[in-house]
Amino acid sequence: MKTVAVSHSDYQVKRARIEEITPLTALEKLFRIVLPEDEAFDHDPGQFVEVSLFGVGEAPISICSSPTRLDSFELCVRRTGRFTAALHRLKTGDEVGIRGPFGVGFPVIPLQGNDVLLIAGGLGIAPLRSLINYIIDNRRDFGKVDILLGCRDPESMLFNGELACWEQRIDLNFGCSIDHAAPAWEGNVGLITALIPGVNLDPLKTFAIACGPPVMYRFVVEELLKKKIPEAQIYLSLERHMKCGLGKCGHCQIDNIYCCQDGPVFRFDQINRLKGAI
Repeated sequence: MKTVAVSHSDYQVKRARIEEITPLTALEKLFRIVLPEDEAFDHDPGQFVEVSLFGVGEAPISICSSPTRLDSFELCVRRTGRFTAALHRLKTGDEVGIRGPFGVGFPVIPLQGNDVLLIAGGLGIAPLRSLINYIIDNRRDFGKVDILLGCRDPESMLFNGELACWEQRIDLNFGCSIDHAAPAWEGNVGLITALIPGVNLDPLKTFAIACGPPVMYRFVVEELLKKKIPEAQIYLSLERHMKCGLGKCGHCQIDNIYCCQDGPVFRFDQINRLKGAI
């Protein structure tokens, strides 16, 4: 079994304060977190933190804010079980424990000077939002940017205000689709893969980044390969089964890799032959 090296600081829990809580949908809330002034926190888009509540437990949650926003960081939390339900009961001013950040994030440096196609399915827009806002804050460093979002229905869409802003920007191309028709919805209906053929791109200078449920990846990659995007320019976020963040518990192990340490962001050509990766 692979040995993962960790440092003492990886086990250190930092006390942090909830600065703001914003309801996003019936199931998701956005938490803005601040650390004490003497606590440094620097992260890459696509990384995650371990959030803990005394007497309840700990869970990995992706950072959904850009590292360019230095005064705080944000976490989008879906209420799915005991721990996330406890998080949802917290109020502004309450404290949480933070370990991290952990993992390999999105490939910011290779993306610079190239076109970027960003594909998010459902809750996948949360970690991808970190990269999107990083690109917006450093817009001159990147070429053409296309953002595709797929959701179950309009009620499950996250960050509606920001989506409207992205759609109105002249330096971004934004497309959205819902799985099933809904009253008053005038946009695209169907799977997100139906939006990919309509994207005008130069495959040799385009990097594609996808984040969403594992079931969508095989079909998304299939469409990207049809567009002649090289396998080495396709990145996927595999945020599955992560638990400890240290590569010790084995929950996130796929063959010889640990999603929490080697990922969660992987280049497609590095995982396309790993059984169970996508």
